[in-house]
Amino acid sequence: MKTIRISSIIVILLGFSQCGGSTLVKNPILKVEKVFYNNWVGGLPGVSGTKVEIHIEDVSEVIFVALYFQGKRTKVEVSKIEKFTRIIAHFSTSRRKNRNLILDADITKELENTLPSLEEFPFQLKENEAMLSYKKENKTVYFKIENIKKVQSIPFPSMNKK
Repeated sequence: MKTIRISSIIVILLGFSQCGGSTLVKNPILKVEKVFYNNWVGGLPGVSGTKVEIHIEDVSEVIFVALYFQGKRTKVEVSKIEKFTRIIAHFSTSRRKNRNLILDADITKELENTLPSLEEFPFQLKENEAMLSYKKENKTVYFKIENIKKVQSIPFPSMNKK
């Protein structure tokens, strides 16, 4: 009980310490050229996801960290194409979870189970809005992207059975 109380206090203190180092940008240095998302369905039942792709005029002084979209957060993949920086975020919407849950009469063995994330979504966003976080000069900055277009969904075929 005492360890739970101490860990709760630490989490709260860390949460407050993060508030001072982040800001929502009103006049961003980023210029979005193209942004869209599509849903995809995998070849196995219950496997699906959403891919968000953002094209920004080339910016070298920032480090892109994460994208918040439709109630979820994920790290981003960054690549250069021609004169643009391409940012891609993959969100899993799979109902199929590969979770190995340990159930045992010995409680100490069950301590190896991972706890579900109870992190609250930090932004109020519409269905077609996202928040991009990036670091500039060791400061976390948030940039709101609006009017994200949904493009055609992609169904992936199942593997050939031999």
